[in-house]
Amino acid sequence: MDCKEIETLLIQALSLDEAHVTSDGSHFKVVAVGECFDGMSRIKQQQAVYAPLMEHITSGALHAVTIKTFTPTQWKREKVFNMPM
Repeated sequence: MDCKEIETLLIQALSLDEAHVTSDGSHFKVVAVGECFDGMSRIKQQQAVYAPLMEHITSGALHAVTIKTFTPTQWKREKVFNMPM
């Protein structure tokens, strides 16, 4: 499974505004941005992202996944504070 396929899967499954996926070998990093995370605990946010990926994790197509979730408002703030100078 490649990064674009994971992005598409997550955007469709969770109605995300944005999904950014990078990989380093078999380790994938996911940044998911959507209103669906508003009011959810961090655990629930992680579970929401894992759910559509579970089939691929159990099959071994995805080995390791790191997830960061943001609402659109949080994502705007995150981008401002982490912009390179």
